[in-house]
Amino acid sequence: MTFIHHTTAAPAGEPGEPRHRLRARLREALATEMPDRVEAAGEGATAGGGPMLPNSRRRHIGREIVETALAAHSEAELLAGRALLDSATESVVVEQVLDEVFGLGRLQPLLDDPSVETIVVNRFDRVVVHYADGRRAPAAPVAESNDELTDLIRTLAARASSEERRFDRGSPALNLQLPGGERLFAVLGLTASGVTACTIRRHGYRTTTLAQLRRGGTLDGELEQFLRALVRARKNVLITGGTGAGKTTLLRALASEMDPFERIVTIEDAFELGLDLDPSLHADVTALQARQPNVEGEGAIDQAELVRWGLRMSPDRVIVGEIRGAEVIPMCNAMSQGNDGSMATLHASSSKIAFTRLASYAAQGPERLSLEATALLVASAVHFVVHLDRACDRTIRVIASIREVVDAEAGAVISNEVARRGPDRRAVLLPGALRTDTLDDLVAVGYTPDRCTRAGQERRP
Repeated sequence: MTFIHHTTAAPAGEPGEPRHRLRARLREALATEMPDRVEAAGEGATAGGGPMLPNSRRRHIGREIVETALAAHSEAELLAGRALLDSATESVVVEQVLDEVFGLGRLQPLLDDPSVETIVVNRFDRVVVHYADGRRAPAAPVAESNDELTDLIRTLAARASSEERRFDRGSPALNLQLPGGERLFAVLGLTASGVTACTIRRHGYRTTTLAQLRRGGTLDGELEQFLRALVRARKNVLITGGTGAGKTTLLRALASEMDPFERIVTIEDAFELGLDLDPSLHADVTALQARQPNVEGEGAIDQAELVRWGLRMSPDRVIVGEIRGAEVIPMCNAMSQGNDGSMATLHASSSKIAFTRLASYAAQGPERLSLEATALLVASAVHFVVHLDRACDRTIRVIASIREVVDAEAGAVISNEVARRGPDRRAVLLPGALRTDTLDDLVAVGYTPDRCTRAGQERRP
């Protein structure tokens, strides 16, 4: 593991220190003047149905207020006989304050860096940054105190979510999508030291294609053609892998092969897929998000319920961002009852262990299915499992295994590995591994067999 130092601004300082005095003066000016300035710029028109001022315009107004306050603060410091901060430090404090009010606080510089993939905040002053090339580096504190970090996360929840997202002792976990598409997960008071901690993960692409993944080394041309055929032949696909393996990215890439006018309903715990954001790629998408209970403990809607509701919305395909509980049964029912071509992701350490994970989730659901019933349901619903892992260099995410589901027997799902990990950990299609009727389905939608040729292929049921 390589550690490098990520240069970010230092903490604002203790009360009475020059940086702290400047920061307090700028925040006071924004709190006092911002409401009237925004209203004068047209915010009051919202009462009559007009559009709200965009955040970029609000930040511009804020910068004008801050610059005026900075000049007044400098004059007051000189009159008090105090030394002024240098211009570079003043600029840092100004940007910090603007980020706190209009952006993501001291997280903003890290999120503005395109090479940053994951931000791990173990506590407000212990931060580690994971880069896309595999490097890891300690970073400067993202808040002055635990209370400030907690308040920042509550502010992000209020801004970013379409529904109320609590973050308090009664609801100490928060999962949401940030305005830039990053995914934040935070906990309150559950760590060993009782402090707030969070992790922010960024996806490399908001829209992705199989061709992009091939160019990035995730798969080769042969697998690209094979996966494209799976989508076009409307095979139900389960994508597995560990945390950060690229499951959501691959799901987006597979979705890019669907007809732009297919009716898609997506189900997520927190919005992340974003298939509804580009009508040119997906013109008919309804994106549904689970909802937490309100302060009275009512109004919760889980993914299992959303899958059932989604089936009433006339979908051609149903996509579950991540199976993690009771939604496994309604999802399998959707796959096996006419919504062919549906997809989901699942945390699993291998393509084979995915079936055990599905069975454990099904056993925990309200239906309490037996192993035999669960195996039969999964075997009738899932056609292929595509597993992601990291290549030998641990930086590139690759497809490591693909399994075709064959049948169920004695409470177990029977599957056949059709693509197996090669020397560089990338999967390679195995000659003759596909069942003949499956190969016929893929050929019918334009698949040209290469390694999985008909010549010498064993006739499979």
